[in-house]
Amino acid sequence: MKNKQASENAPAGYVKKAMLLAAGFGTRLKPFTDHHPKALAQVNGKTLLQRNIEYLQRYGIYDVIVNVHHFAEQIIQAISENEGWGSSVSISDETDAILETGGGLKRAAWFFNDADDFVLMNVDILTDLALDEMIAFHLSKKPLATLATIGRETSRYFLFDENNTLCGWKNIKTGDEKIMRSNSVITPKAFSGLHIISNEIFLLMQQKEIKFSMVDVYLSLCVQHDILSFNHSGSKLIDVGKPESLQIANNIFRE
Repeated sequence: MKNKQASENAPAGYVKKAMLLAAGFGTRLKPFTDHHPKALAQVNGKTLLQRNIEYLQRYGIYDVIVNVHHFAEQIIQAISENEGWGSSVSISDETDAILETGGGLKRAAWFFNDADDFVLMNVDILTDLALDEMIAFHLSKKPLATLATIGRETSRYFLFDENNTLCGWKNIKTGDEKIMRSNSVITPKAFSGLHIISNEIFLLMQQKEIKFSMVDVYLSLCVQHDILSFNHSGSKLIDVGKPESLQIANNIFRE
């Protein structure tokens, strides 16, 4: 396949692999998710899964792994019938138990053995973020991970210092807060569900349980390792997690 060869022949250091997190129950997207996985919700005739696979293709990423749990067979069938929409798509099977974001990534670690850095992305996020710019930022700064952030209101925020380095997390609804690095200036930033991560993270994960969040991973590692914010304010972004946001996405993402 021509596109796959282009990915395999990419220069050293180029980000060529990605994971789409698609195992969740999508409870906010009911009633659709009573009978389907959220990854197959459609925006202007294309599923969220297809849109994000094609989004990654625009930046030369044609090797993708998708984790599955809720109506897993429907996702597998869609990928097979559409031949991965032009990408090489692998499956990380979580049908035995949903592993959350961190546990899901850890199970798929084998897929990234030949990748120095990779993209991790929620399947229900749609964006026109300039991923090439974020990748260039990540490769130049060489942090453990780079997190896409944007100016929007949410209930949970990552906290960054004046150098855009992760130092904590806060839930403004519950008041829960974790400060891992003490800094005089702390700025809350809304996470966009898109990460670029160094393969080194698999050697550093200390969680013993099989189910855990990437938030827990980042908070446990940010004391000794740099995890940076990449601000993409000005880009389009929508979390397609509710029926009403699905309609908004139809008005924004038309192609």
